[in-house]
Amino acid sequence: MSVFVINHCTVTPVRLEPSEGSEQLTQLLFSEVCEVLDRLPRWTKIRSTLDGQEGWVDFKMLSPAPVSLQEVRGERLEVRGEGVVATPLAIATAMETGEELMLTLGTRLPNYAHGTFEVLGRQYIIDPDCVSSMEATELLGGKAKGEDVCTIAQTLLNAPYLWGGKNAMGMDCSGFTQVVYSVFGVNLLRNAREQMTQGTFIASLEDAQPGDLAFFDHADRDPKATNISHVGLLLDNKKIIHCSGCVHVDDIDEMGIHLPDGELTHHLVQIKRYL
Repeated sequence: MSVFVINHCTVTPVRLEPSEGSEQLTQLLFSEVCEVLDRLPRWTKIRSTLDGQEGWVDFKMLSPAPVSLQEVRGERLEVRGEGVVATPLAIATAMETGEELMLTLGTRLPNYAHGTFEVLGRQYIIDPDCVSSMEATELLGGKAKGEDVCTIAQTLLNAPYLWGGKNAMGMDCSGFTQVVYSVFGVNLLRNAREQMTQGTFIASLEDAQPGDLAFFDHADRDPKATNISHVGLLLDNKKIIHCSGCVHVDDIDEMGIHLPDGELTHHLVQIKRYL
């Protein structure tokens, strides 16, 4: 039978090998639930139930996932009654102790209702204005629009680039798009190549809408470099917001992303829509 654990830290690195010096593949945000694949004295190998990413985590960052959070169907675990942090940073306060917990955009809040949530037996208070509640949105008959996605994306302007990062203090290109879309209940996979397998194909920039994702390779620099290596979010069919160096806005055309001096930096391969 599968064993599940939950990340109880704001942000936890997931590494390629069981070592602090190993490459960071991705990160777990607070309350993210994982399946245990292997154990060593100091390390646990996990698979995220959100995006399937695997890697090694320091066992001190993990706790057994409470039964109250779980509904196991085969090898999957689902979290019910969920809100999502919708601001770059938010503070949650433990009701019993007054301890403050910093959370970052895209963090899931189990058992969320009216500014409170509960995880690992602790109840927390959080400003409802910092939270997107999918259930509340559905009850009101609301539906996210591409412009809404762009608004959230722009709150992360100037967030620095960090390989494997997916939080407001450091993220990579696909971590950026993943956490932005998570605010709207869209579960993107972790890296750009995987994200391109999802969504609906859009034929050209002329047909694109705000919030669509654009995918790139570096064939402009090396004709053999045909792997998808970058993703960004279209603000319209002339501007794109993406994380390269930091989250910022650049010009885009049918060729790809251009610097202000006109230099082509990323070759456009495909556009996808998720709403």
